This record gives sequence, C-alpha cells and structure tokens, in this order.
Amino acid sequence: MKRSLEQRLQDGPVICGEGYLFELERRGYLQAGSFVPEVALDNPEALKQTYRDYMNAGSDVVLAFTYNAHREKMRIIGKEDYLEPLNRQAIRLAKEVAKENEEEEALVAGNISNTNVFDSDDQASKDLVRNMFDEMVGWCKEEGVDFINGETFYYYEEALIALEVIQSHGLPAVITFGLMGENVLRDGYSVEEGARLLQEQGALVVGMNCFRGPQTMQPYVEKIRQHTDGYVAALPVPYRTTEEHPTFFNLPDGGCSCHLPTETTFPTSLDPLYTNRYELAAWAKEAKESGVNYFGLCCGASPSMLREVAETVGRVAPNSKYSPNMEKHFLFGTDDTLKSHNQEYRSKA
Repeated sequence: MKRSLEQRLQDGPVICGEGYLFELERRGYLQAGSFVPEVALDNPEALKQTYRDYMNAGSDVVLAFTYNAHREKMRIIGKEDYLEPLNRQAIRLAKEVAKENEEEEALVAGNISNTNVFDSDDQASKDLVRNMFDEMVGWCKEEGVDFINGETFYYYEEALIALEVIQSHGLPAVITFGLMGENVLRDGYSVEEGARLLQEQGALVVGMNCFRGPQTMQPYVEKIRQHTDGYVAALPVPYRTTEEHPTFFNLPDGGCSCHLPTETTFPTSLDPLYTNRYELAAWAKEAKESGVNYFGLCCGASPSMLREVAETVGRVAPNSKYSPNMEKHFLFGTDDTLKSHNQEYRSKA
C-alpha cells in the first residue's frame, strides 16, 4: 500500500517538487505576469511531462498545478468558467503520473495559495477567501488527493483560514509562508510564531516556501524549527538573494547591458542570478542538519536542481543514473582510455 505523507515523514525526509510556474513558462506553455496554470487545459501533455520530470528527479509528491488557479485570478483573465475544469484536470493528470513511479506510487497533493484579495481589516475579503479555498479543497477531496499543500501565504490569518478549510474536509495540511522583505508577515506575526500557531491548530507540516533563496530563508527556517515540535518544510527559490535584497522580487543584475522591459529582474530576467546545484546541495545539507523534514525548491527550480537536493538528503531518485559523472569527459575525465593530448590541452580550452 502507498504510505501516507505522515508515514513517509516518520521514515525520513520527504521531497516535494515545486517550481512548475517558472519551469512551464521557460518551456513555453505559460504566460509570465498573469501566471495562471491554463496549461492543464491547453497543453495537458506538457504538464504531465513536467510532473514526470520532477517526480523522476526525486519528488515523493506530485503537486497538482493549481497555484493561482483560484477564482480571483481566473476573474482577472476573464476565464472563471475554466476554474473547476482546470482544477480537476490538474489533479487528474497528477494522479496519472503518480502511478508511474516504479518504486512506490507518489503522493498527490492538492494546492491552494495566497489569493491576493485577503485584507486583515475587511471581513468580506476573509469570507471571500474562505469560499475560494472551500471550493478548491472540495474538488481536491472529490478527486482523491492525499493531502493539501497550502503555500506562499504572507498573512498568518489567511494561512489559518486555509488550514481550517482543509481540516473541514478531513485532509492533512502542509502550510508554508512566503516571507516578504519586511521580515515579518503582513499582519504583524513573526514567521516562527505563525508556524507555531498553525502547528498547534493541527497542521501536519509548517514552514516556508518561495520569495527567498537559501541564504535568506534558512535563518527563518531555523527559527521555525526552534519554536515548533512537529515537521518543518523549506522550499526556497534557487536565486542568490542577499540580506540587502532578501527576496527575488527586487534582485539587481549589475552586469546587465540591455534595457529591461520590466522595472526589476523579476520575473523574466533572473537567469544570471541563479544559485548553482552545489550551492543548493550545501543548503540542503545545512537544512537537514537544522531539522528540516520536508524539502523542495520553488519558482525557478529545474528537475536537476531538485535531484541534487534529494541526493544530498540521502535519497536516490529514479533519474540519479543521470547525475553528473565527469570520468569519461574528453577534457576533464580520469578514464585511462581517454586521449592524453586532449587532457594536456584542457588548460587552454
């Protein structure tokens, strides 16, 4: 039988592949800016292959790509009629791919996220958010997901509403915060206090995702670990955020010689600001030692990056057979049968 999320967490680290938003934009199947996952309906095979690539890179979870597939986003693009079909299709495709995992069927997670309509001072907005979550989680329940991933919340109270709705449908919850540059949630809670309260309310996993790279997320993950007793999640973006620029929203690129069509490098000019896979491996090692249980990467991550994280925390991915091995490289290899004149030339290559 397929183990539950809690059973897998009890047995060791769990890997969750995220980052579909940027990856599918990079592959040409999603529009940057609106960032709505219409790909589930427009190009289902492209979405299935992306699910598959992240699963084969080591993800224990096929996360249904319904990030931003909520009523507010669909209203903005004028496609509210697509809302339910899109959500159900994304989950069904995830379930198909999850069954392909030869070692053990992958978990399938439903996904809800920040709505961008929540207002701490407006009860009507809170009611609207609750209704938006309720319909999405209801579809997840009917489609048979294993748990719900509620992510990228920058208000504690919005995250709490998400948790309450998930629990009302009887599903386990992973809840993660997106921490903006102010270093506190927008309703004044520290991220560690918010995580502690959510765990006390019954969230199975609490933590952080998106916005911040490893260097500016890890200190707050450690605070969450210190203030909670349960399972902790960390899913940074793979960019070199700094103390001066703690999120990827305002990262400068001092080496850019062209005119950017946007005010910032976010979202389509971040390429020179990537961390490399070995920096991600160093972070994953640090995160594991600090007590993180649920690992992943968020916007910008590629399958090869996720595989590096998975292998660093002790996992062997289906595609680990394709992990780097320079032994046979014509310039830098060590194989005795390589041509010596090539290796002698490598310093001039």
